[in-house]
Amino acid sequence: MITLEKVCFAYEHEVALRYVDLQIEKGDSVVIQGPNGCGKSTLIKLLNGIIYPSEGHYFYKNHEITEKTLKDRQFAKWFHQQMGYVFQNADTQLFCGSVEEEIAFGPVQMGLPETEVRQRTEDCLQLFGIEKLRDRPPYHLSGGEKRKVSLACILSLNPEVLILDEPLAGLDEKTQDMLLEFLQSFHKAGKTLITITHNRQLAETIGNRFAVMNEEHELKMI
Repeated sequence: MITLEKVCFAYEHEVALRYVDLQIEKGDSVVIQGPNGCGKSTLIKLLNGIIYPSEGHYFYKNHEITEKTLKDRQFAKWFHQQMGYVFQNADTQLFCGSVEEEIAFGPVQMGLPETEVRQRTEDCLQLFGIEKLRDRPPYHLSGGEKRKVSLACILSLNPEVLILDEPLAGLDEKTQDMLLEFLQSFHKAGKTLITITHNRQLAETIGNRFAVMNEEHELKMI
């Protein structure tokens, strides 16, 4: 499903990824660990098509992901519907005037019929128990509520792959338990999970494959 072949990336003269090889199959739950500054967040950006390899190749479902291929609007739309990325800081992801508008935004951009948009929005509000927040501005919510809304936004797109960066950070125990249960259900449904975390309990609970990045910006499956 996802293949990286000898992928390198550098910010000007600073190496962030060094000859990374990675193979992820449909239905995997891959946990990526490693020290701060080793390139984990860069890897996540690359998987989402935000940046592109300086060297090497990235394939998703046998399509090479490059700056050129993602300039094709139809292909880019398909690719970004497949990949759901939940930022560590939910504030960078939320921008609409209400929670309901926020969740509906993705399906609207997909061009879905109004009835389908409403159904997906209602389903996601119920899934995370945030129906009472529907008319609230996202920036007035607590950290845990924002995380639930950001997840609901991604799930409204029905992605094949869910990518998370420290998903439990800053959440209370009740919200952490809810999120763990949701991630397990998502994975059991045959979807693919890629998670960056320092949280050992989270890693052991949801991971079935593990990768470690080192200070040399190299990745190794363990």
